[in-house]
Amino acid sequence: MARHTGPVCKLCRREGEKLFLKGTRCLTEKCGIERKPYAPGQHGPSPGRRRKVSEYARQLREKQKVKRTYGLSERQFRTTFDKVRHLPGVTGANLLTALELRLDNIVYRMGFASSRRAGRQLVRHRHVEVNGRVVDVPSYQVRPNEEVGLSEGSRDLASVRASLEALSRGAPVSWIAVDTKKASGRVTERPTRDAIPLVAQEQLIVELYSK
Repeated sequence: MARHTGPVCKLCRREGEKLFLKGTRCLTEKCGIERKPYAPGQHGPSPGRRRKVSEYARQLREKQKVKRTYGLSERQFRTTFDKVRHLPGVTGANLLTALELRLDNIVYRMGFASSRRAGRQLVRHRHVEVNGRVVDVPSYQVRPNEEVGLSEGSRDLASVRASLEALSRGAPVSWIAVDTKKASGRVTERPTRDAIPLVAQEQLIVELYSK
């Protein structure tokens, strides 16, 4: 399945919660799920009783939610799962850790981009360096103590300045240290499940892929 290129607000509405796919817009009244708090469709909200949701449907929706949150295609998401399923520890937690350590997500977590999609664009356009060398692969797995930063000529980009100045972003996660003046930061440790600010039932994804 190719990556979604249509209106991303529909993805949030389909999952029934904010996935923060459009950065700070998701925190305003313009957010799609605020204006239309029901699943997208030609005929609007469905009246009457809701159908009982099967266990498979719950697993599928959870997988779709996490996949869409990180902006991955089905193949990318399944490949990531296959890489972590044989690692020691809890498979679901390992999956989220691998997703969090993607370079495009790290750029987003450090506040250099307002969304993961914007972070992916910065990486693809060669604005991001890891340990002083340009890395243009969004799926690159950042290791602890590696320095991630913007190249010198990219620090004054309007989108980067706006993201760093956005008060709504708040402080980065506990396992990342950021120097906003230098537009650089480090992953201080591999994040544990408790340190990943994502509301998800990752065990449902493991059950889905284990069938």
